Amino acid sequence: MATTADIRNGMAMELEGQLYYVVEFQHVKPGKGGAFVRTKLKGVKSGNVIERTFRSGEGITEVRLEKYTMQYLYNDGEMFHLMDTQSYEQVALPEPMFHEIKGYLTENLALTVLKHDELVLGVEVPLFVTLKVSSSAPGARGDTATNVTKPATLETGMEVQVPLFINEGDAIKVDTRTGKYLERVSA
Repeated sequence: MATTADIRNGMAMELEGQLYYVVEFQHVKPGKGGAFVRTKLKGVKSGNVIERTFRSGEGITEVRLEKYTMQYLYNDGEMFHLMDTQSYEQVALPEPMFHEIKGYLTENLALTVLKHDELVLGVEVPLFVTLKVSSSAPGARGDTATNVTKPATLETGMEVQVPLFINEGDAIKVDTRTGKYLERVSA
């Protein structure tokens, strides 16, 4: 049994019979009264975000998640197909599990799959992915020193803002936490 001192972002816990991820937490020590921990928790199955306050030192039930590396293969419209990189076993997961990350998925991308008691709870993409620009307005010569951006559509259909010097066919690195352009990658 863990306590509120063990709470950290990304931690999984059981609360009222449901599994939750800690999205955000804050230890608060008011001038009067006891300390407490304010949290935002995301339901693993429902996806709903709730706010919950715990008294300092209160016991919580931490859930250990197993992490597996799996390779993204393809999606057929309803299911996303992954392959375990160790056993070569293929798994099909429903589309809602990929709703927030499908703009980063390219064939053969290594993903982290989180399991609890053989039940898949979530899928995580790497922090940075390299994607090709499929369409963008042409860049102008000498536009490398300004902070002006333009929209670019990537190979996955996702749209990001890129500097003016990025052209169609360029490979760029994108931060999956923010969805923003980081740098151009040489091929």
